[in-house]
Order: sequence, then structure tokens, then C-alpha cells
Amino acid sequence: MKEVIYKVVSNQKIARDVYKMILSGDTSAITAPGQFVNLKLDGFYLRRPISVCDCSPDSLTLIYKVVGGGTELMSMLEQGHKVNALTGLGNGYNTDKSGEKPLLVGGGVGVPPLYKLCRELVVKGVKPTVVMGFNSKDDVFYEQEFKDLGAEVYVATADGSYGEKGFVTDIIKRLDYSFFYTCGPEPMFRAMSGVMKTSGQYSFEERMGCGFGACMGCSCKTLTGNKRICREGPVMNSEEIIWDRKEAGK
Repeated sequence: MKEVIYKVVSNQKIARDVYKMILSGDTSAITAPGQFVNLKLDGFYLRRPISVCDCSPDSLTLIYKVVGGGTELMSMLEQGHKVNALTGLGNGYNTDKSGEKPLLVGGGVGVPPLYKLCRELVVKGVKPTVVMGFNSKDDVFYEQEFKDLGAEVYVATADGSYGEKGFVTDIIKRLDYSFFYTCGPEPMFRAMSGVMKTSGQYSFEERMGCGFGACMGCSCKTLTGNKRICREGPVMNSEEIIWDRKEAGK
């Protein structure tokens, strides 16, 4: 973990309630796709955890959705504004597990951390397949960016206004893949757990308190006991997750 003062380079709306923020500053603490940063915002006690979409040695790209006061304030930050961030948080995806035909599945704002993952897999010489799920056409983003990396991309919308009508699981069922990586809401994960053909890694979206493991506010049940999303996660191996939390608590 490293505390860094970033400067806003740009902050633009790219879909309904979704913004892309580019920050300049040190990213040396970010060592794996799937990690996140924790932003300090004026007037808010708790920091805001945001997944890393992409980074270079001196630039950080974040994509976030406005869902409350904190992210609304983020959407109003202008070029030159300074932002305090804790960086290099959490455990990321393991690209060594990908095999030759990795599948990347993102739901809504779970899509961004898959971009850096996809880019790194392409550098390793494999061609990922990417499946993205959104509610509607107005919510779709980064389809072309994944295609530009060389990935095969499928898009599903719940209302059928763009791509295929339905959910990511409808597309996944007909695909072949060697390993899967995913990020998105837990209901999507639960649906996926019943149809996935291989092992994989889930990256959880969870409300957090401290963001570095001290408060236990974002823990989840696994076969080896409670694990903290912010510390041992956000990425978890599919084999260790207990999906029925009520059953797990008995």
C-alpha cells in the first residue's frame, strides 16, 4: 500500500452515470490487474474504493459510476484537482492461470478492471474472449476498447436494446474457454456459478470501511473461513467461495 497525491488530467462521462477519470502520478504500488485504489474526498469520512481500469508508470485510469454523494463529487472534479489515494490495495487476478482461451466476464462497472487484465493477457500471447453485461444501450461502455486490444467481444443487455437480449450467462453457456475471470455484482456471480465449465477467479464489488483489512467490514464466507474482500480479495478463487451465505453461517 502506498499513499499518493494524484492530479486530475481528465474526467469525462462515457455512459449513463459512468465516468472515466485519468490521473497523473506514481502507480508503482499497482502490481496486478484487479487491484483497487481508495480515494479521499473532501467532506467524506470514508474513502471511496475504485477498481483500477488501467495504468502506466505515471498515469492511472479509473472508471466509476455515480451512485451517491461521494461519486457525485468525483464526477465534478476538474483538470488540475489534486486527489489523495491509497494505491496497490487488494490481491489481483493471476494471469498465469489463464490457459490459451481465457474468458473475461464483466457486469456494469465490473467491466473496468478486466481491461488491464485483457491487455496483459494479450501481451502474453493469448486472445481473451470478453462478455459484458449491461441493463440497457445507454449503459454500454468500453466495447471498442476491448476490440482494439484484439479480444473477441460479446455484449448482452437485459432489455435487448443493444447486443444480445438477456444476461451474460446466456452467452457463456455456448462458449468454450480454458479459465474464467469475472467482476461484477454478486447476483451475477451466483448465476454464473451454476453454469461455469472451468475454474476461475471472481473479483467482488463490496462496500468497504477502511480498505486495508483492519475493520472486517467487507468479509465474506469461504471454505477456509472469513476472508476480507479488501485484503485477501477482491479476487477470490472459484473453488473456495461459499455462495449460500445462510448455509455457511450455520
